[in-house]
Amino acid sequence: MATLDEIKPDFEKFKALVLYVCAKSQEYHDFGATKLNKILYYSDFIGYLYTGRPITGETYVKRQWGPVPKRVLEAQNELVAEKKLVVRDVPFAPRTKREFIVLTAPDVSQFTPEEISLVDDCIEQINRNFSAGSISKLSHDQIWEIWNIGDELPYPTIMASYAGEIDEQDIAWAQGRA
Repeated sequence: MATLDEIKPDFEKFKALVLYVCAKSQEYHDFGATKLNKILYYSDFIGYLYTGRPITGETYVKRQWGPVPKRVLEAQNELVAEKKLVVRDVPFAPRTKREFIVLTAPDVSQFTPEEISLVDDCIEQINRNFSAGSISKLSHDQIWEIWNIGDELPYPTIMASYAGEIDEQDIAWAQGRA
């Protein structure tokens, strides 16, 4: 497992992943910002769990509706400026949703086949089996519960999802590592 000091965010790879997820999810009518955020989160954290390294190393923070990549809006804005993506809010009863229209094919050359396979699995599972609301609820797991809104979520905390009951000692350890 990579230590926290060894994990370096790769923003260009993160942007490529944002574009890839949006491109692969265009066929799903209910794909929006919430599902994008959760696919990115699960891809990076499950990647860390299984390989010891996240796919992009992006920093994730606790928000009201679950974990969110810290620089997802920055990535979207850059992709829009590069004319690779259109982002717009559209009516989606009873609210609105953020819609993503991909203008150029994503470059996947910086991803390994294993990384793309993992991301594809996340895309498929989340888009086919969850609404935005239900994937948000699922992401409110033991990792999410121990942090405050705005706190960064360290990758090693993914282990807590599989380790059973979390006690005060576990929380103190995790906060000390962050």
